[in-house]
Amino acid sequence: MKPLEPHDPRQVGRYRILAVLGEGGMGRALLAVGPDGRFAAVKLVSPALAHDSVFRARFRREVEASRRVSGAYTAAVLDADTESVTPWLASLYVPGPSLADVLDAAGPLDVAALRHLAVTLAVALADIHRAGLVHRDLKPGNVLLTHDGPRIIDFGIARASDGSDLTATNALIGSPAFMSPEQALGGEITPASDVFSLGSLLLTAATGQRPFVGTSTPQTLYNVAHTEPDLGPLAPEVREFVGPCLAKNPAERPTPAQLVEKLGPVSSATAPWPTAVHALIARQQQRLRTVTATPPPPPPPSTVDGRRRSGYTVPLAALASAVVAVLVVVVVNLTSAEEAPPTGPPAPSVSVEESLASERLRRVDPCAVLAKTRVPSMGLLLPEEEPIYLDRCRYEGTESGSITLTLGEAFGSGPTEPGAEGRPVQLTHNTGGCEAAVQLTDDPALAVRISDSSSDSCATPKTALDEALRRLRGDDVLRDLPSHSALGLEVCLLLNDEQVRDVLGPARSAADGLHGCEWSGTTSVRVRVVPGIPGASPDENSSPLSVDGIDANATTDSDAYCAIRWTQRQISDSLSEEIEVYYLQDSGDDPCGPAQRLASEIAANLPRG
Repeated sequence: MKPLEPHDPRQVGRYRILAVLGEGGMGRALLAVGPDGRFAAVKLVSPALAHDSVFRARFRREVEASRRVSGAYTAAVLDADTESVTPWLASLYVPGPSLADVLDAAGPLDVAALRHLAVTLAVALADIHRAGLVHRDLKPGNVLLTHDGPRIIDFGIARASDGSDLTATNALIGSPAFMSPEQALGGEITPASDVFSLGSLLLTAATGQRPFVGTSTPQTLYNVAHTEPDLGPLAPEVREFVGPCLAKNPAERPTPAQLVEKLGPVSSATAPWPTAVHALIARQQQRLRTVTATPPPPPPPSTVDGRRRSGYTVPLAALASAVVAVLVVVVVNLTSAEEAPPTGPPAPSVSVEESLASERLRRVDPCAVLAKTRVPSMGLLLPEEEPIYLDRCRYEGTESGSITLTLGEAFGSGPTEPGAEGRPVQLTHNTGGCEAAVQLTDDPALAVRISDSSSDSCATPKTALDEALRRLRGDDVLRDLPSHSALGLEVCLLLNDEQVRDVLGPARSAADGLHGCEWSGTTSVRVRVVPGIPGASPDENSSPLSVDGIDANATTDSDAYCAIRWTQRQISDSLSEEIEVYYLQDSGDDPCGPAQRLASEIAANLPRG
């Protein structure tokens, strides 16, 4: 979600435009609010496509098809104008992250979340197919998650099940990694095609890896059509409903209705997403509240009257000014690039050994390490605007791709090769991606890691890691931590041996990343500094309590565990620093008693604001 640019319209039809949601091959997506107060995602078709008669016919069919779909787990179409100079479509805005973003930020889903995802998406597909349509592009990027379940979006390439196509003859439309075999081979497309895509999506959600992705599009299409996916990593109960969806023969796949019957109805009005997923959803909703509370900037003044164009006003002088401004910037940049020497990394302040020590890395801002650096094939790296983790940051390239930098992640076993700054680098190939990691100097079990999930080549993550190692030696990557922050603390020192023995008995401590520690004995306790959302409502199963005079919340499961959490400090409007104490026992009395005792000891050793 980004601010409006000068050339963006402030009004489209009945909808007041608030912000930019994104841009793709079809055009620009804008956040808007209608006269009834409902938020909408308005898709503006790009001018080049708007003048393409074949595409315009396809867009008319998209709108017609989308209007026929309504259901609990699809985003309803609210309005459209297919005949204006710039055609547009408004659908209900879903304030939630895509499944693709969730998997990238929070990792694979657990069994309960997968079952909920499967049954709700099956219900949505049943609604789509009942309208006589086939979606044809069911993938993680086209599934948005909300607190009560998913929503399928983007019917831009939907096809009527009567065989009338929306695209040019023989065009291959869809996302190769999530196509069905019949799509990959150019065969007849039926509702069973969406079921195969659902199976691929669920397998991706369970493992974090796309099951058929290859080193090229032709290889991916071959895999979809001819190779069997690896279902080994799936839990048996998940394999039971994912496996049949991935049958190569469409006739052997279950229908969405059969899937719903097999899985049974949803058990709760709230989706059983992991806590990290609910946090992502809450953050998206907070961003929506922030955007709507701030009026969009007015369009630049124009000396020429704006001309009404069938749906929204185009300020012609503003557009001309914007074009001139862009040309000036381009000329200045080209001139500067020729005259100014390239800027290198900041002068090192510490040795590479010191830069990779836990004590220093705890104070590093992961979104400052690679900001505005350039990586071949990706271009300039731009950090995420509102990070949701304290030790991880995702970077988007201005030219292509994205990578994720993580500080203090577990270092796996495997061969290494020489890297920058004289440190050995471990390269790990995953399905559809590569990770480059280097060990911390004082704790070889932890690493600084760069992940690239979109390419089989390790060149990009290795180059980015080399640059990160150089940048980590400078002080400009350090956070300016206030005195009451816990981020710079060694968590294992928050409890002394006597306090641990009194509650746990003999126990050994081990670092849990940069901001955590775990003590293990006959029972165990894990203490971590974790991200939180300011003002977020506590879990409905939690209860309030006090730890050393601090308001906290405890969540428990009979006699098995007790998790206590409280806010240490607020970092920004959308991010807070919280302390989590997780006490686990095999059996015994109420676990919240010893958990609260340990939490109080920890709170007493924390700095106060």
